[in-house]
Parts: sequence; C-alpha cells; structure tokens
Amino acid sequence: VRAALASLGIALDTVTARSLVLYPEATVLVVAETGEDGRQHRLVPPAARAWGSLKEAAQADGVEIRIVSAFRSVERQAEIVRGKLARGQSIDQILSVSAPPGYSEHHTGRAVDVTTEGVRPLEVEFEGTAAFEWLSGNAKRFGFLLSYPRHNRYGYMYEPWHWCFKELGELQHA
Repeated sequence: VRAALASLGIALDTVTARSLVLYPEATVLVVAETGEDGRQHRLVPPAARAWGSLKEAAQADGVEIRIVSAFRSVERQAEIVRGKLARGQSIDQILSVSAPPGYSEHHTGRAVDVTTEGVRPLEVEFEGTAAFEWLSGNAKRFGFLLSYPRHNRYGYMYEPWHWCFKELGELQHA
C-alpha cells in the first residue's frame, strides 16, 4: 500500500491527518448481483446475503435499488486514482471523492455503491429518490449503514449512494 501511495504522490501524512482506515482486501467473495451489462458485483458472503435480503425487501415495497460498484481491489483503486490524475485532477480533488488505495471500504467486500432508475449513478441527486428514502429508513435492519454523510469525519464529499455492511456488533456502536 505504501508503494502505491508513493507512486501516486499521496503522502502518508495526508492519510493520517484524515484518520483514514487501512482496510484489508477481501479474499473470499461471491457474486451478489449481476448488472444489466453482465458485470458481476462481488461481496463477502455475509454482505452478499444481507444485500439479497435488503434488495428483496425493497422490491416488495416497490423500490428498485441496484449495485453500481461493490468489491474493488487495491490495484483497481490505484487505477482509478491514476486515471483521475491523467485527466488533470489534483490529489486533493481526487481524495475528496475517492479513497487512496488501501483505504477504500470497497476493498473489504462489504461496501456497495447503489443507484436506481431515473438518476445518474454516483451523483448526489440519488438523495432525492425513493430508493434513498427507503435505504435511510430500512438499510440498518439489514446491516448496511451510510458511510459518508454530509460533513463526515474523513473529509469525503457526501455520498448518499455508498453503503457498507457491518456485523451486528459493529452496528450497536454505529
């Protein structure tokens, strides 16, 4: 991880100052959902089971929610940052919306970025949807929490689409 950070020009001090958490990369993953494009979205088994239950409950309530992104390797996260650097974004701009490699909840196989019909994926406009309203009222029952609310302690922009599965013990402290 240190080598990846150094190759991208991300100082360890930056990560430390924001109290970012170093996440282990999941090793056992299952397909939680296959997108319309055929892309397989993988999660660790407990998160995949919880996601299936959450999605089924949402559908029963007439709400459609689908995964845009799930597990992401440390290397894939580095590729994302490299791509943004190549498009001329500064490290500060990038780190306001993307975690440095090694520090993304997606590495754990527990995080999902979600969307619904009628909105662009990975945009704040998701907040105005029935899907977001449903998740806000119900996701915790299935072990999912909104990771990056407005003014979150990690310095990331507000991400109403990013939810992470926590174990029951973790939820009691959330």
